[in-house]
Amino acid sequence: MIFAIEMVQTRGLRDNEPLFICHIPEKQKQMNQSLTTKWNRCLEIIRDNVSKATFDTWFADIRPIKYENGTLTIQVKSNFVYEFLEGNFVDLLRSTLFKVMGNGTQLMYSVLTDKDNNRSVVVGTDNYGSSKGNGNSGNNSPKAMQESIQELDSMLINKYTFDNFVEGVSNRLSRSVAVSVADKPGRAFNPLFIHGASGVGKTHLINAIGMRIKELHPELRVLYVSAHLFQVQYTDSILQKNFNDFMRFYQSIDVLIIDDIQEFAGLQRTQNAFFHIFNHLHLNGKQLIMTSDRSPAQLQGMEERLITRFKWGMTAEIEKPDIELRKNILRNKSYKDGLEFPEEVISYIAENVNATIRDLEGIVVSIMARSTINNDAIDTNLARRIIGDFSNYEKKTLTVEEIVKKVADYYGVEPESINTRSRKREVVLVRQIAMYFAKKYLDLSTAKIGLYVGNRDHATVLHACKTIANLADTDKQFRTELNEIENSLQYA
Repeated sequence: MIFAIEMVQTRGLRDNEPLFICHIPEKQKQMNQSLTTKWNRCLEIIRDNVSKATFDTWFADIRPIKYENGTLTIQVKSNFVYEFLEGNFVDLLRSTLFKVMGNGTQLMYSVLTDKDNNRSVVVGTDNYGSSKGNGNSGNNSPKAMQESIQELDSMLINKYTFDNFVEGVSNRLSRSVAVSVADKPGRAFNPLFIHGASGVGKTHLINAIGMRIKELHPELRVLYVSAHLFQVQYTDSILQKNFNDFMRFYQSIDVLIIDDIQEFAGLQRTQNAFFHIFNHLHLNGKQLIMTSDRSPAQLQGMEERLITRFKWGMTAEIEKPDIELRKNILRNKSYKDGLEFPEEVISYIAENVNATIRDLEGIVVSIMARSTINNDAIDTNLARRIIGDFSNYEKKTLTVEEIVKKVADYYGVEPESINTRSRKREVVLVRQIAMYFAKKYLDLSTAKIGLYVGNRDHATVLHACKTIANLADTDKQFRTELNEIENSLQYA
């Protein structure tokens, strides 16, 4: 909040030093109170139009900063909150402001970017990137380069598109966010940081973003580059004494996509160059997209200031594919390659190989090659031999789907009913037991378990685990049932 300050000078008690006392004029106090009152009225209207959980998560912590010339500035605690509000509640905010503060009221956000140093960036609702700092010169970005758009080789891999990206539970969030970024580059989730194990589809997804942006926004300069190539280019620019040209080129990019950014680890000078490129692009509303084999918090050998910036936007994880996604990947791959696998073969591979997308596609290629060369029928026997010879495949591990099926079968309940909102006693019991065993046997967070079991929240999962544990301690018959189910899981 910017106050009009009245300075009163007196004499200090020690060393005759001047002592300044700040008084906020009464008029300013009244203005602040009026703004608070109006904003509280806005919150009341918003509370009536959203769920309690939504309000507590996204609106409760918002503070009004100032109201000048028909523009209200509110403070939000992160760039992610700003982007989520803009993407999901901008109409509600606009209509509420019009009702409380008058038609035509404009909205600005003061986005807190550095809590320790109390730094923020002010952005508007219509011109993302027309940001201005809080007066600290450390936040100032270089002036945007005024040069015409030149023909640029985007270096995108054209075969990777959203159309051939197979969606499932493990990648649904990442794909949804990626589509939003492609539709509104520089405005939705900036930066976008996608992480996951090798071979789960990260490179496919970020190339799909780039291809969609080129289709929807042909005027934008889009560049896909691996972290390794970026590092090589940086080194060459130093050796050839054209570092300024290197920086100028990257600062002219509208959408910068960097793959495998964990390879910057330990490369301090490369990180420093990328830091300045990142700042320039971000503060000028340009889109940044990065992938890594681990989350920002797990990156080793990376400067803290970079890690902090990676967290500004959206961080999304792509997990290894679940059984249904594995089946769809196998169907898609075999169809693209001109062969149709029998459904029993697809099911056999999906149920016995818990691998990455890359490994699954490798198995399909191997089966096709063996079938073509030896004229072997594509059946489960051939699949079994190929899997046995596939050196890099992972042995089958227990999944949430298998746990749900085992528990449901035991109690004679349809597995599909577990993912409904049914409150029937037998359905609730099966659902809670499935959550209990998933928490016990699988390396998954409670939030992930809840997502797989009817899209419940983590609190529901914790409650279920506690309920089942208590029943097992107090009910001998139930404990016997639990042991029988657990024994069946050992052989799943």
